[in-house]
Amino acid sequence: MPRAARNTAFALTASAVLLTAACTGQASSSGASDDASKEQTITFWHAWSAPNEVKGVKALVAGFEKAHPNIHVNVVGNMTDDKINQALRAGGSKAPDVISSFTTNNVGKFCSSGALVDLNPLFKKSKIDPNTTFPKAMNQYTQYQLNRCAVPLLGDAYGLYYNKTAFEKAGITSPPKTWTEFEADAKKLTITQGDSYKRLGFMPDYHGWETTTEHYMGQFSPTYFNKSGESTIATDPAVSDAMTLQKKLVDDLGGFKKLEKFRSGLGDEWGPKHPFQTGQVAMQLDGEWRLGMAMDAKPGFEIGVAPLPVADDQVDQYGKGYITGTIAGIAATSQKQNAAWEFVKYISTDTDAVVNFSNAIHNVPSTLDALKSPKLKYDPRFKTFLDIAANPNSTTSPASVNGGVYLTTIQQLGYDYESGKLTDLQAGLEKAAKQIDTDIAQAK
Repeated sequence: MPRAARNTAFALTASAVLLTAACTGQASSSGASDDASKEQTITFWHAWSAPNEVKGVKALVAGFEKAHPNIHVNVVGNMTDDKINQALRAGGSKAPDVISSFTTNNVGKFCSSGALVDLNPLFKKSKIDPNTTFPKAMNQYTQYQLNRCAVPLLGDAYGLYYNKTAFEKAGITSPPKTWTEFEADAKKLTITQGDSYKRLGFMPDYHGWETTTEHYMGQFSPTYFNKSGESTIATDPAVSDAMTLQKKLVDDLGGFKKLEKFRSGLGDEWGPKHPFQTGQVAMQLDGEWRLGMAMDAKPGFEIGVAPLPVADDQVDQYGKGYITGTIAGIAATSQKQNAAWEFVKYISTDTDAVVNFSNAIHNVPSTLDALKSPKLKYDPRFKTFLDIAANPNSTTSPASVNGGVYLTTIQQLGYDYESGKLTDLQAGLEKAAKQIDTDIAQAK
């Protein structure tokens, strides 16, 4: 997926309010009447825009049309979630039959509103078990309350990048497995210079390039909600443990103001001057795409890749990570849902199709078979992310009826806590939990 798209995940969440239950759920997978064996054309909207990604999508579609010569696919690229949501509401001859979105945050809204059809009957009819086809976390983020309105279409896995050259010079022989080891390494790798840094071991701030609250919390395996759908962030120790850990990193590495001053002078996340690539930061929490970007920047050091650390009492789960990715689904307004299903089934479950698409755009494959395929082409270090994706302990953020609004609430709490604006974490968590419950109740 386009790298800049990840930076706008929270903004995209707001676009989900365009989806309403009133006008999108008329058609259903069980009611589709089109004949997928007849000559017809379906429309596929996606958001990829980079040249190599567009080329990869064309090859994916070409593979499908070769396998299904009677079904033609009209491809429309570079589509935003706003445009997709509007089209799903409106329907019509020019609306998409199949869509893909970069943010999993909207799955709850897509499913609960009826904008995308429940694919469970189609999986059953095709004798495909999603539970044994997709990695656990990907299987989770493509459904809401047992409504499987989406499929994973490649994914992103988060791990730890580290400067192996700096590690060796500091006498650190291996990447940290626990957060205690990580903190010690971060301090050992930090070189101060006046009132700033010559090199920072790790930038812990929540504004610091993928170090969001959910990425930290993913390593502690939070629940987020109970069976009744109520927020558990004030009662689940995983949440307070993750936030306490991050705040300790902020304080021990120089304090919020000093870190933010340093961060303000560093390069942006998507350019060649990313601070990990320039050697200004020795360790980086990031996704699989960073490896290629860092190599293209030709850093003057050897890059190491490993899973992120885990809590000291969860060392047996070392190797897990946070998972997200692109999703695809069938529009409820489509009059060609059987043909659309043939396309969705192919792009999401055909092993060679998934592998070839992964090779083309360098995202993580989204089926268990594809993750093990000998046809995958990758830098040996990329295997870390394949293993994270396949790890049953890896986590994701659960779907919610109002999209990722609850994640935005938690992130704001994190901003307030790390900066010192909030000093009573438990009180802040309780207030945020109430806000999350209120927002969800209002969205139903």
